[in-house]
Amino acid sequence: MRDEEGVGELSPAVVEALVGNHRRFLGFLERRVGSRALAEELLQSAYVKTLEKGGELEDGEGAVTWFYRLLRNALVDHYRRQGAEGRALEREAREASEVGPDPELTRTVCACLHDLLPTLKPEYAELVRQVDLEGRSVPEVAREAGITANNAGVRLHRARQALKKQLERSCGTCAAHGCLDCTCGQPGGGCKTPA
Repeated sequence: MRDEEGVGELSPAVVEALVGNHRRFLGFLERRVGSRALAEELLQSAYVKTLEKGGELEDGEGAVTWFYRLLRNALVDHYRRQGAEGRALEREAREASEVGPDPELTRTVCACLHDLLPTLKPEYAELVRQVDLEGRSVPEVAREAGITANNAGVRLHRARQALKKQLERSCGTCAAHGCLDCTCGQPGGGCKTPA
C-alpha cells in the first residue's frame, strides 16, 4: 500500500525484522568502515531507502537478506566516493607542492586574509600561512608537522575552504568577484575589481 507521497508502508513483519537486527546491521557496517559515526550514517541512509521501497518488501527474513545487500551496496558506494576524493586530494597536494607562489597573486592578496587567519583552527591557519603565503611545499610542511603529505593536503584543502567562507562573510562581494586592491577594513573602503 502506498501513501500520497509515493512511499510504501512496510509490513509489521518487515519493520520487526529490520528493527530487531539494528545492532547486527550496525556492527556489520562498523567492522567494515572502522567508525561508529560513519556506520550509523550509512545505516540511517539504508533505512531511508528501505522506507522508499516500502510495500515491495513482504516477508521479514527476505527483508533482512535484501537489507544486507543494500548495506553492501552502500559500502561499495562509500569506498568508491572515498577513493575518488582521496585521489583528488592527492592530486591537489601534489600540484600544491609543485607550483610555487605566484608573485602577482602574492602582491594582490587581500589584506583581510592576514586578519582572518587567526579565526581559523590553528593547524589550518599555520598550513595556509606556510604553504600559500610563504610558498613552502606541502610535503616539507607535513614532515615538520609529523603528518603525511596526503593528510596535509586534506587539511590544506579544508583550510582553504574555511578561509574562503570567512573571506566571503567578512568582505562580502569583494571576495566573491576577485578583490585586487582591498580596502574593506578601511573607512569608505571597497575594492578595485578586474574589468
